[in-house]
Amino acid sequence: MWHYLMDMDGVLVHEEHLIPGADEFVAELRASETPFLVLTNNSIYTPRDLRARLQRTGLDIPEQSIWTSALATARFLDSQRPNGSAFVIGEAGLTTALHEIGYVLTDRDPDYVVLGETRTYSFTAITKAIRLVEEGAKFIATNPDATGPSREGSLPATGAVAALIERATGREPYYVGKPNPLMMRSALRALGSHSEQALMIGDRMDTDVRSGLEAGLSTILVLSGVFSAETAEMYPYRPTRVLKSIAELVGHSADPFGDWADR
Repeated sequence: MWHYLMDMDGVLVHEEHLIPGADEFVAELRASETPFLVLTNNSIYTPRDLRARLQRTGLDIPEQSIWTSALATARFLDSQRPNGSAFVIGEAGLTTALHEIGYVLTDRDPDYVVLGETRTYSFTAITKAIRLVEEGAKFIATNPDATGPSREGSLPATGAVAALIERATGREPYYVGKPNPLMMRSALRALGSHSEQALMIGDRMDTDVRSGLEAGLSTILVLSGVFSAETAEMYPYRPTRVLKSIAELVGHSADPFGDWADR
């Protein structure tokens, strides 16, 4: 049985709207008790928040089947320095994940500065982060995405603000989220799976497919999000399969790499 890791935006939903066929595919996985996780680099929301947001689009995904860069970051920090401390720039998704592993959130001599996603980056908080990194705090960022979407257009995201702090301090952050294969491996551990029996479905070559490949997974690129077939051809690596959308997998979840797509 294949175990599925799936990106959220561009694979299941697009700007708060369901991608046709995504609900049928998820229902098929749940009916067959196929293990799966929905992955997102966004660290703003908790899995409970994301479940509620997905339900509004018509997708019924259990809370325990959602894996975020905030959870991956918390898992990483717990393995590196259990019961440590951190100065955090981010939202509830990140602060909740760190609280749950026993971390103390403080601005006084923290072990780490942890940068995540927020729609309201504070210059005061960024300045504090710079000074704490200069004083010796280790610099961690949940993901390298430079921009995020909004109805009005692009917004600066974690990667852009991390670049500001890096330029000011000369200290490069360690990014936990995609394309770091650490995100995939932490998801596989959470799923109780192994790379040989797992696959990654994503809409981006530079994050989803790359991190899947580097973690030893089979990969599927869907063209329902950011990348076209022509754009994908520009990369020096290839996904295992390219599909128009996740809808093509409905009825084929047990055999995602069969010859049915070539008929």
